[in-house]
Amino acid sequence: MNPMAYVIESMTPVAKHDNFLIDLKIKNHMAMTNLTQGKATREDMDTLIPMANFVEALYRMGFGTDYATEVHSGLDALHAVGKRGAETDRFILRSEEMRALNTLMELHDAQMDAITVKDMERAFKIVDEEYKQRRMRPIVERKP
Repeated sequence: MNPMAYVIESMTPVAKHDNFLIDLKIKNHMAMTNLTQGKATREDMDTLIPMANFVEALYRMGFGTDYATEVHSGLDALHAVGKRGAETDRFILRSEEMRALNTLMELHDAQMDAITVKDMERAFKIVDEEYKQRRMRPIVERKP
């Protein structure tokens, strides 16, 4: 591993990685479109959940701190629609949930335009650690 190349790459804005960012945005926005149209599948939810976790991690790192209410509302909305959908396999949004998730998606896009590769790595570590420590709020509670 070349330490200088790693340092330089770490400081590179994610927005400079056009192909990666475009692919990510397309994937997230398609999942959101399917959800808003009542056509979402578990795969779509499996796309949106990590996006929301990532928004929260970046928020905790200081990216979007002015949007605390919006972050929490978006997480709550995704949890609610996920929980209802887990029971029926139909993921249908209520109007307030749609607004909250659209705002969360906008915040995610803005965060992606503002962060560096190093910030992204740190956010992934936060999400991974939360998962390993079982501190994430599960959509469906496991029965003992």
